[in-house]
Order: sequence, then C-alpha cells, then structure tokens
Amino acid sequence: MPQEHITLENRDGVAIITLNRPDKLNAWTRIMEREVREAMEKAEQDDTVRVIVLTGAGRGFCAGADMNLLSGIEDGSEKRDPDAVYGTRPYNVAVAADFQTQYSYFPALSKPVIGAINGPAAGLGMVIALYCDIRFASRDAVFMTAFAKRGLIAEHGISWILPRLIGHSAALDLLLSSRKVGAEEALSLGLVNQLHDADTLLPATLSYAVDLAQNVSPRSMAVMKRQVYNAQFQSLAEAVAIGNAEMLKSFESEDFKEGVAHFLEKRAPRFTGK
Repeated sequence: MPQEHITLENRDGVAIITLNRPDKLNAWTRIMEREVREAMEKAEQDDTVRVIVLTGAGRGFCAGADMNLLSGIEDGSEKRDPDAVYGTRPYNVAVAADFQTQYSYFPALSKPVIGAINGPAAGLGMVIALYCDIRFASRDAVFMTAFAKRGLIAEHGISWILPRLIGHSAALDLLLSSRKVGAEEALSLGLVNQLHDADTLLPATLSYAVDLAQNVSPRSMAVMKRQVYNAQFQSLAEAVAIGNAEMLKSFESEDFKEGVAHFLEKRAPRFTGK
C-alpha cells in the first residue's frame, strides 16, 4: 500500500522516514501515525537497515496534531475514551510495558532512531522528537509544548521524558508556559545534541547515521540502547550486574571477534549483528 503522509527510503544501511505533509507543517494525523509505526516496524525487521532517521518535509518537522483531529475530539466525532482515542496495541510484548504505548515504542526498537528536526516541533510533534534517541536540529528549529495553550495537559509521556532530558524545573517551565524555544536554547538545555544550518542538517545527520551503520556493531548498539532505557528503572547495583552479564555475552559474540579482527588487520569492519 503506498504511503499517504510519509515517505520511506533506505540508503547505505539507514532507513529515512520523512513526515510528508509540508503544506500543513507535517501536522500529525491518524494516517501518519499508522504509517510511521509501520515504517518503523519494517525498518526494525530489515537486516539491511541498522539506523533509522526521522525528519520532516519542507520547513517543519511536525506542528503537532492536525487541528481537524483536535476538533473531532472536541465535538465528539473522535471518541473520548482514552483507549479508543490513543490506542493500546503494544509494540512488542517482550519489552517493558513502559515501551509498549502509543509513542513510547521508539525506545523498544533495537536500532537507533535519530531525529533530524528541520523546523517547528510543537505539541505532539515535540513529543515525537523527544522519543527519538538522538536529536540533530536545524538552526531554524523551534520547540514548543503547546498543551497548556490548548487547554490540554502533558500527554503521551512527555511528563516522564522531558524532565529526564533537561531537568525538573526546566521541564515545568516549558510545559507551563508553552513558550517557544529556539534552536540555540534547545542545545543549551540538552533537548538536542547538535545544530546545523538548514541545508546541511540532513547531510550531517545521514553522515552520522551511516557511520553508525557501517562502523559500529549493531549488536552492541541494540544492547546498549536497551541498557540505557531500562536502567532508568533499576538501581545502580542492578545496572552493574546486568552490564557484567551482557559483557560476558559480548565476549562470545561474532561481532566481538570481528571487532578485534578488523582492528588488528587495519581494515573496515564487517559486523553481522550476531
């Protein structure tokens, strides 16, 4: 089935998912939600894909929920039951329940998800950006929680993830005020990892992603991503014990043998993810 609200491209081991409603600043729709999830699942299952990049077409990343969707909730044409409105189908029952919800499934993917935030990321668009593992932003990017100015609250887990990224007080500032945060402030707060000019954002993001895809063990990336997210629910002692157990498993892996071999032989790695 052709995609209506996104595009999907595979390039050099990187799956590029582009929100594709540029005339609407890529405002989020039910169709887009389904297509992004399907594209993420397809990338997860494709052994030729090792990294996922999520970006927006045109001058915006995602301006939030499409106003028609919000209007439908207000007038009752969209069901108000939370399970009906937001969905409950788990992404992967093998992972923690925290990573099985409507948008929190990004951390459940074994492959890194890098957000290339090319413009405004507001409301739900900001939530989507925050669930990416790493965020590179254009100097034109603007972040805004938006919820309080719509008579809404901190939804979709942003009350959990935002304080972990920028701290309790800063998170409350952004949530309560719904003020706009420019790219430079976003970098200083820790909302994004790197800033780039608008015309170099995607090339810079893809350069980083391709380096991961070609030079890093996919097995190592998957285990480390799982460790970092799960550690937020563990004590230090538990994290140490799990890390020690995972290190022993790594010693037995094909990627460890290849990691040593390519270093000693001074050649490019040929990791398999096993």
